[in-house]
Amino acid sequence: MDRAHGSRGMTGILSGMRVVEGSAFVAVPLAGMTLAQMGADVIRFDRIGGGLDFQRWPVTDQGRSLFWAGMNKGKRSIAVDLKSERGRELISEIVTAPGADAGLFLTNLRVRGWMDYETLSQRRRDLVMLSLAGDRRGRPQVDYTVNPQVGFPAATGPEGAPEPVAHVLPAWDCIAGNLAVAGLLAAERKRLRTGEGQEVTVTLKDVAAAMVGHLGIIGEAQVNGVDRPKGGNALYGAYGQDFVCADGERVMVIGLTDRQWRNLLQATGTAGAMAELERSLGTDLRQEGNRWRARHAITDLLRPFFETRRVEEFADAFDAAGVTWSVFRTFAQAAREDPDLTPDNPLFQELEQPGIGRYAMPGSPLGFSGSATVPPQPAHELGQHTEEILADVAGLGSGEIGRLFDAGVVAGPKG
Repeated sequence: MDRAHGSRGMTGILSGMRVVEGSAFVAVPLAGMTLAQMGADVIRFDRIGGGLDFQRWPVTDQGRSLFWAGMNKGKRSIAVDLKSERGRELISEIVTAPGADAGLFLTNLRVRGWMDYETLSQRRRDLVMLSLAGDRRGRPQVDYTVNPQVGFPAATGPEGAPEPVAHVLPAWDCIAGNLAVAGLLAAERKRLRTGEGQEVTVTLKDVAAAMVGHLGIIGEAQVNGVDRPKGGNALYGAYGQDFVCADGERVMVIGLTDRQWRNLLQATGTAGAMAELERSLGTDLRQEGNRWRARHAITDLLRPFFETRRVEEFADAFDAAGVTWSVFRTFAQAAREDPDLTPDNPLFQELEQPGIGRYAMPGSPLGFSGSATVPPQPAHELGQHTEEILADVAGLGSGEIGRLFDAGVVAGPKG
């Protein structure tokens, strides 16, 4: 078994594992990148010229996709004419190539016939293939169609506002990508114990549906008969609220747990006022649900503290008192001001991304005490590793590889 390219020369916890990825957009590319950042050799195949997400925004002034670069860090790339019979044959050979730590395939491409599990498993009986689809009825879905269906936009936005507010974070894609990692590794563990391969299936809609149930929201609707209203920036079921400070900055403060609540009152000097509020309302604000019910009165008592102070006047005191709080930032402000988004944080390194330039790139946020951390690595150029993959995975000789390039069945990086 060839292990030369596992982790691109690194020794992460998954070093030696080879995963093939055929994908687009967020969930499956995220899954492949997560595995690569733990040391697996992840081979992404794309059609010549790039797949559906090759120019996905955000892009640079030259049209290079920062999204694509972000989702494909640390992988190897092969570019193939997927419309040609020989191109499809090559991908099938790469997916099902031998090796105890190979035969692992991630995809969200809707292909029937040559690239489905039934066909590929004829080539390799212990193939583990994870397939992500839109919904259980076979309809296409993306995060921005799933989210409205399950109710979150109707509960997001200013209190009392009638319009739904769609979230800009593709949350279901992010969760689905990490579930794909878990599903693939779970099936691979079963294969290690039994020698059996299998297809793992998941749909984006089911990921969202499951989370709505896990969070108690379905139970809230069916048992309590509650259709959760909009709460603005308030923390549902406890106390959390945003405030505008004297310098115009906006902060978020949280009183979810009893300790968080006590620390907030101590730091703002409002413990006495809150005790008086409890007496006037006949309620115990140590109970988080009561804090939610009394949130407007609580906010009225806290607001003067923030309105009369700049953030710099209370930031250190809040940290010393253990207050759970943060400052609101734009993406650009966060990139400039938050040290956790810079190489000050060992998660990040400034790297040169071909065709784009030098900027901070994150590695895996996971740390393993018994395995080396794989440092962040740039994304590949499209087709950058076509020749070496054909040689070391498909086992082709230089003459055959040359003929494939000449015939336009495969391609390397442009330029």
